[in-house]
Amino acid sequence: MRYFQVPTRSAWPGRGSARETAARVAGGALAKAFLRALGVEIRSHVTQIASVKAPRPVDLVLADFDGVDESPVRCLEEEAARAMVREIDVLRKRNESLGGTFELRAYGLVPGLGSHVSWEQRLDGLIGMAMLSIQAAKGVGLGDGFDLAGRPGSEAHDEIFYSDERGFYRETNRSGGLEGGMTTGEPLVVRVAMKPLPTLTKPLRSVDTATHEPAQALRERTDSAVVPAAGVVGEAMLAIVLAGAYRDKFGGDHIDDVRAAVAAYEQRIGWRRR
Repeated sequence: MRYFQVPTRSAWPGRGSARETAARVAGGALAKAFLRALGVEIRSHVTQIASVKAPRPVDLVLADFDGVDESPVRCLEEEAARAMVREIDVLRKRNESLGGTFELRAYGLVPGLGSHVSWEQRLDGLIGMAMLSIQAAKGVGLGDGFDLAGRPGSEAHDEIFYSDERGFYRETNRSGGLEGGMTTGEPLVVRVAMKPLPTLTKPLRSVDTATHEPAQALRERTDSAVVPAAGVVGEAMLAIVLAGAYRDKFGGDHIDDVRAAVAAYEQRIGWRRR
């Protein structure tokens, strides 16, 4: 499942068109169903559109996402969502397209998915590849991501604790649930940055490929802000990668066999589902 491929035909309107993500979402729905049977849930929300940023939540639990699709921009913070809508309306009237960021979270993952052994087996590398394969995606951060670059080490890492009630645990999740290419058992946090779409109703300067003379690009229809939809595509791609990681680690050709293998693993390592 890791290398789920979407069939392509030259008759499609552009190999690079985001229309092909419809097939990714369909495949991701199957991966989500597989993961849900193992106690894993994936959610997304929009954290920025153009210059409008939503306040960064200290922590999010699965129930916090219950109403995310009721927001027109899939933002969890109501005031920020209204500001995002206003920003879209203003820039759309100026014939602009808008970029932004969305965040993905996966809950219920067992620790130890992925591998530290080689670069092509590292789960963070596979997630990065999947996210950057989404059209217009230009940046990926895991956990606190780029923010970690400006912190001293003592403020960048997640300390480990133990109690009889909780077992091994961490009080922070700056790594976003991934260390050394493997899951830690904490919620997985992935942030993706999207550039504005290049199809514009406001043509940019370009060059005629035949004459090499200056020319304007074509005036084209555009989806002003695709970040909310991109979050749904991101969920699908993350589900495909995580389903592949479970298949690699636990095998099985029947869901009951996979469940039994996961349960035995959880018992052996003493992991307590949070």
